[in-house]
Amino acid sequence: MSATGDRTQAPLQPHRHSPRRPPRDGYGVYVYPNSFFRYEGEWKGGKKHGHGKLLFKDGSYYEGEFVDGEITGEGYQHWAWSGNTYSGQFVLGEPQGHGIMKYKAGGHYEGELFHGLREGQGFLEDQDGQVYQGSFHDNKRHGRGQMIFKNGDKYEGDWVRDQRQGHGVLCCADGSTYEGQWHSDVFSGLGRLAHCSGVTYCGMFINGHPAAQAKKIVVLGPEVLEVSQGSPFTLKVQLQQDDGDIAKSESGRILKISAGVRYVQLPEYSEVSFFKMDEDHMETPIQTPFGFQCISYPLSIPMSWGLEPGSNVESARADILLSKRDSEPVLDSGAFHGQGDTPSILPGDMNPAVLQSVSEWNKAVLSLWTSFSDLLHLGCSPFCSYPACLRPDGTTVEPSTSAYRGEYVVMVCDVTTPPFLGHRLPTTFKHLRVLAKRDSQWPHVPEDHPEALS
Repeated sequence: MSATGDRTQAPLQPHRHSPRRPPRDGYGVYVYPNSFFRYEGEWKGGKKHGHGKLLFKDGSYYEGEFVDGEITGEGYQHWAWSGNTYSGQFVLGEPQGHGIMKYKAGGHYEGELFHGLREGQGFLEDQDGQVYQGSFHDNKRHGRGQMIFKNGDKYEGDWVRDQRQGHGVLCCADGSTYEGQWHSDVFSGLGRLAHCSGVTYCGMFINGHPAAQAKKIVVLGPEVLEVSQGSPFTLKVQLQQDDGDIAKSESGRILKISAGVRYVQLPEYSEVSFFKMDEDHMETPIQTPFGFQCISYPLSIPMSWGLEPGSNVESARADILLSKRDSEPVLDSGAFHGQGDTPSILPGDMNPAVLQSVSEWNKAVLSLWTSFSDLLHLGCSPFCSYPACLRPDGTTVEPSTSAYRGEYVVMVCDVTTPPFLGHRLPTTFKHLRVLAKRDSQWPHVPEDHPEALS
């Protein structure tokens, strides 16, 4: 027996308040033999036809149009067991066509349906407030569509059975964006991720993760760098994958360069000690991979570079210095840029004179490869004392602004903020040995000179 049709057997015991048979024409009330259905409304030829209301014993009901005994046309239905409601078009007792489904658990759907399921174009808001607008198939997001997630992320692209799959663009609430291929709801295939930190990865993704991501910082050159006292030198830094290949797909990390001097606990005025220790200003020693500890040591910009009057070079601590000569990012000529209040640092357009203090210029953005030329003069420490030496241009340097010969450590750490994909690269260390200057009139050594270090 059809719940909405009229193919019924004559009741053995007719309801006391209803006719034994359905009314023929006009308005009438009829209770079906099983007492589960009750209809009141218009009739035609003994069938429900026109406007009426069909009530179910469990409290569910339909009110709207009927055609030849079937629920067909515009109507409204309430399901007591779920609390859901639907208003819109019906065909043969099922929501079909265009309509609005409201869910008791929260949210609603407005769009096309087929056999009671979401099918075609529609708009869905779920109980968490997430919104999807686009194509549906078999009640699932399927085809082209866009969605706003409860965390503020926005996605526009392809879907397969409720999962992002195909090509799509994700704009995250934190400012990160991804455009590329998806599979099973994660990044998979070729894509481009522009992270909110400024890091960009363009390449292959596997199961949501970059396949060729940088995993370590490497300072190129000999195991121990040796540089003459008072001389500038060059560092070349690479970002590499675990297997040692260059991380060509990635650019934009912010690396911070700092220095340390070998820590030796010797008597304050020992002749073999190359600095005097001031216990009041001592910092916690830093463990290095070279079998000894170091303590922080300031790096400073040479005065001959022309800082603005009033810049406090001796007391400020610069973590990284760049010369406009030999700054050579390979992948992206615009890879150097300021962060926050840091001045813009662009290859061929760098002028240290615009800096107000050395401490403002303590970060640089590296792409695949960057050469730090004329990198540092190991400068004054509040707890060290050094003899005088000369600057590369031959001018005299005050005794407090030149490093004494000895062993130092250059440290390069990832300070990208926020960390790229939640992780920063481990700090790398380079052993540096400062040798006594060979001549009191030591000239500046060109980069391509055999004595130059890189």
